[in-house]
Amino acid sequence: MSSNNIEGFPEKALILYIDDEEHNLTAFKAAFRRDYRVYTAISAQAAFDLFEELKEPFEVIVSDQRMPVMTGIEFFSKVKTAEPAAIRILLTGYADINAVIEGVNKGEIYRYLNKPWHEEELKITLNNAIETFRLRESNKRLTEKLARINSQLEFLLRQQLIS
Repeated sequence: MSSNNIEGFPEKALILYIDDEEHNLTAFKAAFRRDYRVYTAISAQAAFDLFEELKEPFEVIVSDQRMPVMTGIEFFSKVKTAEPAAIRILLTGYADINAVIEGVNKGEIYRYLNKPWHEEELKITLNNAIETFRLRESNKRLTEKLARINSQLEFLLRQQLIS
């Protein structure tokens, strides 16, 4: 995980996994809890409740596609408002190219993986997603800092021109 240890971020990334099958949630948490701060949700509503509870954003959100009430793609479409910066990964046990296309277009998913997931492949994907999230956020912070510095320099320059 050292490649994800970008300054200003906690050592362990905050990850959410949503799946309507309890044993998948348990397996995910068991596999990744040593490397990440893992939260799980049995439904989209439970995930939205977590967004309200926690005061820091999730870096990566992984969701199963086929769930009752709301599909993973529908969930990701709504997540764009609640957690816009989170990197989204879609899992499904069904080879449905239309779901993949819709996920990319509507849910802006980062990656699509088949279930059952393979721990090493998923870990690599999670690490890449975390690095992407952290680099984007770091770039955003640096851009904001640069804009503030530019404003200060412009102010100082105007003060010199007036004097």
